[in-house]
Formats: sequence, structure tokens, C-alpha cells
Amino acid sequence: MGLPDRIARAHLRRSVTDLELRARLTPTYRIGCKRILISNDFYPALAEPNTDLVTSPITEVRPHAIVTADGAEHPVDAIVLATGFQVTPPPIAEAIHGRDGASLAAVWQAHGMKGHRGTTFTGFPNLFMLVGPNTGLGHTSMIYMIESQVEYVLDSLRAMRLRRWATVEPRPEAQERFNRRLADQLAHTVWQTGGCSSWYLDQHGNNTTLWPDFTFRFRRLTARFDADQYETRAASV
Repeated sequence: MGLPDRIARAHLRRSVTDLELRARLTPTYRIGCKRILISNDFYPALAEPNTDLVTSPITEVRPHAIVTADGAEHPVDAIVLATGFQVTPPPIAEAIHGRDGASLAAVWQAHGMKGHRGTTFTGFPNLFMLVGPNTGLGHTSMIYMIESQVEYVLDSLRAMRLRRWATVEPRPEAQERFNRRLADQLAHTVWQTGGCSSWYLDQHGNNTTLWPDFTFRFRRLTARFDADQYETRAASV
């Protein structure tokens, strides 16, 4: 157990004195495997005498109660349904179709979410996406990543105008090389090895959501448009 796990478990011990409740709240995975909740109120709220922690799945919703899998009926005044959000793949991918007619969602469903520098995509000419695959962060500001991508897109548009290109599209080998490097960096991270399932991971168990390196290195990668990694088509005169 690493230092972050020990610190987190010590915080849990201080916040929850009831041994049974503490055991139910103790994760079976390493800290950081899922997104960390930064809160000093969560554990104390669950330890209040007017709070019950129910973890059995809900099997039925009745007019004034919910019924859980253990058969217990829990009277309720209101139900808050927190569905989360879908990022692998994002719903917008259904509406984007590439050069061969396939949707971006279908391509990602078959092969996982992949892009070149998280911004452009083989088979999808002139498609530029902000906050694309493996550009998410769990430790600093997304604005920095978005600004880096915007500069990359602007530089690509400048190159297209200057060189009179109608379309640009990352070469398959360039995109694959970029994603192999990402996979190597992610392989030993807590997101992959921490023992949990999370929205960071896709249906193949790969982390296609987060950037695994320093953000300043992403900015260096996107500081200029790497035209030699692209297939281009000249504009008709």
C-alpha cells in the first residue's frame, strides 16, 4: 500500500468511528483508480445518526418507497438519480461520419477511441476535435489542454491556406504510433492497474480518456501542425 492509500485510509478512520460502516466504505481498489472526491463532508454525513448507507441494488420503485434486492422497502420523499456521463465514446460520435461513410462511434466501438494527438482522426478528413481521446486530466486545468489544441488547429488551418490543401487527414501509421506510445505510458498507471472499473476505461479495458504525461509535453506536441504526418489533398483550381 502506497503513501496516498495510507493517507486516505487514515482520513477514513478519523471520519468514521463505526467499524462496520467503515468496512463498508473502505474501497477494494487503490486510490486514484477512480476519480477522487475532494470533500471533508462526505464521510461525516454518512456517519450521522439520521443517515443509512444502503448498497443493495434497487429492484423496484414504488409510489412512496424503493425496494432493494434484499427485499427491504425504504420509504422516500424524493429520489435523486445521478446517471453520470458517457465519454467512451461520447454521443456526438454517432453524428460524425468519415470518408468511407462509417460513423466515428462505429470506428471507436470496434477499435477503441483513438486519434492523432487527441485532435484529428484517420479516415475523417478535416475533422478537428477539442478534448478528444486521451486529452482529459485528473490533476490540473483542462483550459491549458484546450488552448494547446486550439493553437494546433489554427496552425493546421494556416498550413492549409498557405499550401492550398483542401483536406488533411492523419496517416494511419502516425496515429497508430502516437497511440502505441500512449498505451505504453498508461500500462502501469493506477488507472489501469488499480483494480477498479471506471469511466476512464472503455469497453476493451483501455484508458482512452486521460493524458498520462505532463501537460507541458502535450503543449509541445501541439505547438505546431506536423504536416509530414498527414495525407493531404490539393484544392482544385
